[in-house]
Amino acid sequence: MALPRSAFLTLWTGACLRGSVGPDDAAVAVRGEDPQHLVVDWPGRPEPFELAHLPAAISTLREPSLRLALPAAGDPLGLAGPPAFNAQALDAGEAVIVVGLGAAYGLVPTEDARTVLWHCSPVEVPHLLDPGEASRTLRQVLLTATAELVRLDVASWQPEIPDLMLNLAQRPGLPLPPGTPNSAIETLERAALCAEIVELARADEGGALSSHEMAARAGCLTDLDAAARRAIVALCSASLGAT
Repeated sequence: MALPRSAFLTLWTGACLRGSVGPDDAAVAVRGEDPQHLVVDWPGRPEPFELAHLPAAISTLREPSLRLALPAAGDPLGLAGPPAFNAQALDAGEAVIVVGLGAAYGLVPTEDARTVLWHCSPVEVPHLLDPGEASRTLRQVLLTATAELVRLDVASWQPEIPDLMLNLAQRPGLPLPPGTPNSAIETLERAALCAEIVELARADEGGALSSHEMAARAGCLTDLDAAARRAIVALCSASLGAT
């Protein structure tokens, strides 16, 4: 169970800016098993630099904050432009937006050999989502989707999915920064579960034998994917300090 790289960068760098964690610990958490992450094209920094130096670079902005984008085809979630940046973020499926007074920059990850490069460019500021509303929508969509997948006899074509649904409490927790509220942890873990269900289901056409079943399943998975991405974006873009 995992979140996109950009979600971890948003959460851990935000925690570092609040003083909850140090920059080295934040960099290690974001990097995970990747050998190296570098930020490139940051304004005033002609040379690439390590993730541990990103909080200091962000701190030069006035009243900085971070937002997450998880766009998909037909759903530019978390993006406001310009078009060239939106296209890069859509291709990656993710981006981080760093917002300050009078300036905003987007970071899009790409893989170059064994290094993850975070490409920086000026962007427009996206609007914030309501975390509470996104969390409630996710819960409702998960209930509806579960009932629909049971109706479609999901176990006959993808037996791992019922196990995921039934064993959320036994799954390992997400590596989230200290001070993350319990309510946010619960929502993010539920969203990660939903994203995993969608990924598994889309990887196997399985037992959806009729065109009606295929359409029903596709609609169910689209709704589940959209609700999961929306919840992750809303929670990661909010200030998640200890409450």
